[in-house]
Amino acid sequence: MNVVSLLPSATELADALDVEPVAVSHECDWPPAAAERPTVVRTRIDAEASSGDIDEQVQTTEAAGDGVYAIDREALAAADPDLVVTQGLCDVCAVDEVVVHDALDDLGLDCEVLTVDPHSLADVFEDLRRLGEATGREARAEAVVADRRARVDAVRERTRDVPDDERPRTAVLDWLNPVMTAGHWMPELVEYAGGAVLLAAEASTPREWKTVREADPDVLVAAPCGFELDQTRENLADLTDREGFDGLTAVREGHAFVMDGHHYVNRPGPRLVDTLEHLAGLLHPERFESPPADVARPLAELRPERVTGD
Repeated sequence: MNVVSLLPSATELADALDVEPVAVSHECDWPPAAAERPTVVRTRIDAEASSGDIDEQVQTTEAAGDGVYAIDREALAAADPDLVVTQGLCDVCAVDEVVVHDALDDLGLDCEVLTVDPHSLADVFEDLRRLGEATGREARAEAVVADRRARVDAVRERTRDVPDDERPRTAVLDWLNPVMTAGHWMPELVEYAGGAVLLAAEASTPREWKTVREADPDVLVAAPCGFELDQTRENLADLTDREGFDGLTAVREGHAFVMDGHHYVNRPGPRLVDTLEHLAGLLHPERFESPPADVARPLAELRPERVTGD
């Protein structure tokens, strides 16, 4: 079966089921071999720009009605798909499903389209099952889901007895300029990891900086969408130069962190369970192992004024 994945999380779902897509999106980089496969999606955004510039590019592109992403129709036709996996969650995250159907119709490709729209861990597990059914790997999907559920349950069991007053009030930022707080699955993961969610919302939500200051989180996690640690480091002044940043409880007490948002926060695939385990290590280091340095690091280690001379 020729499977085409149009977003990174779908490629990771496929990998968990031992399915190798014949073509992927330009952002698919896990497993590493995915980056070597033909790409059928391109972006109109300079992903290496600053967080403020990227936001401006997105707004301009959407206002023009062009969309952030485009499909390489020649490459899609060459892939000759039996199944295309796309998404309906976020136009900024991946190509819109309407664009996908238009391309398939214009090319005359007769294939199945599987649209994922996850908002929780349960939704991710259901997507695994749906992809397993579509690819004839139902048994493998059930085994993967059982394994991930067991790991989630293990974390929840170890945080179940944490008193309410010892659950750190936690804010996760998935953009820095403007500041946005993470929604969808992240509030759930913070709760499971033994935290108390601050500024929760159903989806990523822009916030006035004053709102974040007044919430005054005990733990602050900066994990911009699409940014690995190095790119977040380059844009960290968007956060640290804000008025009152150093007065935040999380900053004063050394509980402000930077996390790889590209791989671990903004990608609703099987590795969200890894994210849960890493969050637990940040929130309760006395109960869990700290995450690896390439996943999350104390923000103080990456502050712009400490970058000079590196």
